[in-house]
Amino acid sequence: MKIIKSVSDMSAEVARLREEGKRISFVPTMGNLHEGHLSLMRMANPLGDVLVISIFVNPLQFEPGSDFDAYPRTFQDDLEKCEAVGVDIVFAPTEPDLYPEGFQTTVEVTEVSKGLCGDFRPGHFKGVATVVLKLFNIVKPHVAVFGEKDFQQLCVIRRMVKDLNLDVEIVGHPTVREPDGLAMSSRNQYLSPEERRHATLLYQLLKRAREQFQKGEKRAQRLIADVQNGLSRDPLISVEYVSIRDRETLKPLGKTIDRPAVMALAVHMGKTRLIDNIFLG
Repeated sequence: MKIIKSVSDMSAEVARLREEGKRISFVPTMGNLHEGHLSLMRMANPLGDVLVISIFVNPLQFEPGSDFDAYPRTFQDDLEKCEAVGVDIVFAPTEPDLYPEGFQTTVEVTEVSKGLCGDFRPGHFKGVATVVLKLFNIVKPHVAVFGEKDFQQLCVIRRMVKDLNLDVEIVGHPTVREPDGLAMSSRNQYLSPEERRHATLLYQLLKRAREQFQKGEKRAQRLIADVQNGLSRDPLISVEYVSIRDRETLKPLGKTIDRPAVMALAVHMGKTRLIDNIFLG
């Protein structure tokens, strides 16, 4: 497994691989890897000849006052996990190399970034789109894998790739969950034992909404209200949003769910922000 830390070295390696006709698969991460990340890598591995993953804690996607400085950096442990799942190249650029002095260009996917997390994390998706485009330009992957847990992020990346005619295939990986249903996240480690127990309610309520939908309940507000009421009854949970959106455009639906949709939610458990979603239809 190669570890490459400079943009110029990564670009040179990619040029060599492409000249040899190698197909590159790619998984961008911020490190602090868990089984969810490793599942993305396992999916990406057979999609190409060479599997590249990036480890970079991107300052542009952290809003002021958030946990950028506190975000866990576990580089050596991450490398061991990458090697165990068959990663070929770890690209770990430094912030000055990726964002050199005078950097001032950003990418914004305007409509898909609105609503949901976009309303509560100003500038977040601009930071995501900017760093992902830069990584695509450096790694030049043929295919890249992103998790469906961050579904709005996945939609932002797909829209950017389509709008900018980028030559990369975007593949979504289903949300990876703990045995009790909690969506895997680097932020789960911030939960206290009691908060961790209560956090299972998120997926329980989403599953119940899907079951109601499958039984014929197509009224969006009825399903939303049921989830909101269930969350609000838990004293440890503060609800940020519960919403049902068109699965492709992320636009709000009308009164009736008449197309493939996603039910998404975000809550706070103490100081920890959790998101989750489930598909309807």
